[in-house]
Amino acid sequence: MKELVAGRLLLPAWERWASKTGIHDGDYHSDYARHADRVFRLSDALHRELGIGRGDTFAVLSANSHQYLELYHAAFLGGGVINPLNLRLAPRELQLILADSEATVIFVDDLFADHLLRAIAPVRDELVLNKVVLIGDGDHRVDFRYEDLVETGHPTPPDEPGEDDPVVLMYTGGTTGLPKGALLSQRAEVLNLYHIAMTVLLEPDRVFLHQTPMFHAAAMAGVLGIPAIGGVSVFQPLFEPGQVMDLVEEHRVDWTVVVPTMLAMILEHPDFSPERFASMRDIVYGASPMPTGLLARVQEALPQVGLWQGYGMTECSSVLTMLTDKDHRSGGARLASAGRPVLGVEVSIQDRGGNICATGEPGEVCARSANFMTGYWNRPKETEAAFRGGWYHTGDVGRFDGDGFLYLVDRANDMIITGGENVYSIEVENALSTHPAVAEVAVIGVPHPRWGEQVHAVVVPLPGAVVTAEELIEHARKSIAGYKVPKSIEFRSEPLPLSGALKPLKQELRRQYEERSGS
Repeated sequence: MKELVAGRLLLPAWERWASKTGIHDGDYHSDYARHADRVFRLSDALHRELGIGRGDTFAVLSANSHQYLELYHAAFLGGGVINPLNLRLAPRELQLILADSEATVIFVDDLFADHLLRAIAPVRDELVLNKVVLIGDGDHRVDFRYEDLVETGHPTPPDEPGEDDPVVLMYTGGTTGLPKGALLSQRAEVLNLYHIAMTVLLEPDRVFLHQTPMFHAAAMAGVLGIPAIGGVSVFQPLFEPGQVMDLVEEHRVDWTVVVPTMLAMILEHPDFSPERFASMRDIVYGASPMPTGLLARVQEALPQVGLWQGYGMTECSSVLTMLTDKDHRSGGARLASAGRPVLGVEVSIQDRGGNICATGEPGEVCARSANFMTGYWNRPKETEAAFRGGWYHTGDVGRFDGDGFLYLVDRANDMIITGGENVYSIEVENALSTHPAVAEVAVIGVPHPRWGEQVHAVVVPLPGAVVTAEELIEHARKSIAGYKVPKSIEFRSEPLPLSGALKPLKQELRRQYEERSGS
């Protein structure tokens, strides 16, 4: 008998709480009966009007909204495979992902419609993309408007999908410099929700604020969990600290998910006061560790709030370990950890030979559980490599202490986390290396008081070449998203330090930077 399909959670909840107002999105408010009706109509229109079958992909480029939630739920009920797109992708990245995902339809809101239409115009004939649907108002040349689709659909749910049916295709940065699509099944997403629910309490009186972008895997607890327990979803289209405080006060928000940078910006806002967060019970943060100073400020300003740190990745539907509220309140060295594996997830530390490392010994963080992706979309070799030996290999380097707490000590794949966004250094290096004045380049993450890390490039120009940091930054901006573009560039006349394998010694570059900066 099937259990691990989202409809088994959502449909009974929507029926039980049919008359309860469960959605607040600006001037839009909806009870669960209306939400269910719209999702059913949308699911039907996806099939009848847009030709999307259960295994077909449709993309979404939009700020947070109730329509985004409806699109997720239509997919989870069997209406197709949703491909959420990072809002900060450069035009070339959008082209690559839309070509790779084979999406035939894309939903876009007014904020990002011009960016999308300009990006796809040069390659429209090369894509299988044949329909653009506009969410909300706006004067854009599109094929359909979202509300028209909902209106024309029939209010009947699609046939129930299977546990192994794909439902989400979410792209993540690639160590080859190209994005990879992680294909996630109903089973994986529902088990991920179960793992979270066994850690952070889910109850019908929960009021959740969607402020983390809904294209992130970190949004899935709110996307699935809150509607499955009859909670209330509040939407902030794009993060703005003043609006966060307004929404928390207005709707009595008691739970949200953030990255540490967002918390720093809230505390630094001139209108911040602890009283404005009187309703808040829990804040889950992730994507990067919380700087010690910021953590102390949050705990001092909001002592009643439970803090939870989640560690995971797109490939596991989001969560592997959790540092709980109790762990935070106990203090000490474990505040520097990523917590312990959640129930249902096994984590190990392995050496290069696949052997389990002793307690305290660093190695690659590996994990296994049923909330992992089916594989990388159209990349069987990379999938096989990622799951070698029956474990998913994260590329992160960590160690366990004697109490089972995981400490992340390095990132084997040189990933930089800036403001909660993942940046693979090779993507930036590829963008900079195409400038005619660049001979060598290495990209590292360096400390930043607000963003956690910032992208820093070390460049060796060609002999006789003259180039400025501003020129290189603008050159990189043409091919990669703004958050990946270097915030600082260091020029050298001598070659980069290399390893025996003739790779730049980034650890040495970081050490040299720290010596110069005194950090």
